[in-house]
Amino acid sequence: MEKLAALGGTPVREKKLFYGHQYIDDADIKAVEEVLRSDFLTCGPKITELEERLCKLTGAKYAVVCSNGTAALHMACQAAGLGEGDELITTPITFAASANCALYCGAKPVFADINPETYNIDPKCVAKAVTDKTKAVVAVDFTGQAVELDELLAICKEKNITLIEDGAHSIGTLYNGKPVGSIADMTTFSFHPVKTVTGGEGGAVLTNNEDHYKKLQLFRSHGITRDPYFMEKEPEGGWYYEQVNLGMNYRMTDIQAALVCSQLDKLEMFQKRRKEIVKKYNEAFSKIPEVIVQKEIPESDTTRHLYILRIKPELLTINRRQFFDYMAAENVCCNVHYIPVYRHPYYEKLGYPKGLCLEAEKLYSEIMSLPLYYSLTDQDVDDVIHAVTKIVENTRKH
Repeated sequence: MEKLAALGGTPVREKKLFYGHQYIDDADIKAVEEVLRSDFLTCGPKITELEERLCKLTGAKYAVVCSNGTAALHMACQAAGLGEGDELITTPITFAASANCALYCGAKPVFADINPETYNIDPKCVAKAVTDKTKAVVAVDFTGQAVELDELLAICKEKNITLIEDGAHSIGTLYNGKPVGSIADMTTFSFHPVKTVTGGEGGAVLTNNEDHYKKLQLFRSHGITRDPYFMEKEPEGGWYYEQVNLGMNYRMTDIQAALVCSQLDKLEMFQKRRKEIVKKYNEAFSKIPEVIVQKEIPESDTTRHLYILRIKPELLTINRRQFFDYMAAENVCCNVHYIPVYRHPYYEKLGYPKGLCLEAEKLYSEIMSLPLYYSLTDQDVDDVIHAVTKIVENTRKH
């Protein structure tokens, strides 16, 4: 930090910026208050309203909301029939939940490398990773950019594999003009506070498959049902229900659902601002040879959750760790998304070796996530650009 002060003088900003932050307005607070004053705090009408809203937004036939994005992935894997001896292919550049969902079902995560320009899972690597044991692919829309769905669907259809699109980052994104959520066999969403819309927590699974839909509903609520589709005995009365398999309590509250519904009213506003910020970043950083802007495929009209800046360490006198620390000294607090999943100690103990996905590991060593959220002002964005420019200019190799 002393070196930075000597090179660059006073920080760019007085107050800190963080990589992500929720936006809550009076309408959100009112929506939650109305539920708190109502008869239902959970399993009530707001759940149905949110599921209907998500279907309308995405074009999917069915939506099942749940407690969080991790639960959504677990539910999707269960609905796909994942079990002991099966394999699930996913990307290493993701939050651990995208792989953990296989372990929850007794299956094995298999990691396929990324495209070094888009940072999404590479369909060619997926095809190479398929075995007779492959039951599902979890393809993550990293940063909000849609994966190459046409290629992945073709692979999965040929091999009779379920494609689960992890859309935790990509609500509002379109692929070839169609909303994410209506294309893969199942798509999961997350409503964590730093996502484009939030419920504090919460998740959802979207599908066009009725059988998947019914299984998702069942697994969300302990495997307990009143639905004649699943029940094995004649009802004894209006109170009657049955547990027909072992499920989880992954229900969302009406409090969360009300907040997500209110946030969805602002989705277009959130999309517009995020795109404005991304455009401004891209225009500035594309002029700096020492950093790389993430490439976007033409099929994806992206509502971006994360903005990833990739540095070229060979052109600088510092590495990513130093760049990250220097940004913090400028009061721009970045993050890194993500440590390759198989590099975590838990996965190392399961036998996953270093060097499994070389493009992913190289990417990890060079990236950081810059601030990107609705309430960033134009001055905030300019400060981020100024901080990056200042550090590059002071650490450029000559």
